[in-house]
Amino acid sequence: MWYIDKMNYQVELTTEVSDFILSLPVKFQAKIQRTINLLCEFGYSLPEPHSKKIKNADHIFELRIKLGSDICRLFYFHWKGTIYVITSGYIKKTNKLDKQQIEKAVKIKNLFKD
Repeated sequence: MWYIDKMNYQVELTTEVSDFILSLPVKFQAKIQRTINLLCEFGYSLPEPHSKKIKNADHIFELRIKLGSDICRLFYFHWKGTIYVITSGYIKKTNKLDKQQIEKAVKIKNLFKD
């Protein structure tokens, strides 16, 4: 796991999402890092367009990153105290969120116990 500790909140990345981020072009990685830094700073109060709660997804949120015409979504949840866990991500190809990706994020979240 990666650990990003800055400001008020801590963000942990699963190995899967770390590998996904590293597979992207450097400019996209930089934009993702900036958005994660915003999550570290603002936590639950990070507004749209950077973060959005996923409806009917058991407290799963998405970080929304756009670079040119490419759109990336990273799913995360609040774990305990001031910790957020980013579970997974994907490059969005359509206007709708991928239900399989959301289900995967929920399954990963359920592996974490308080």
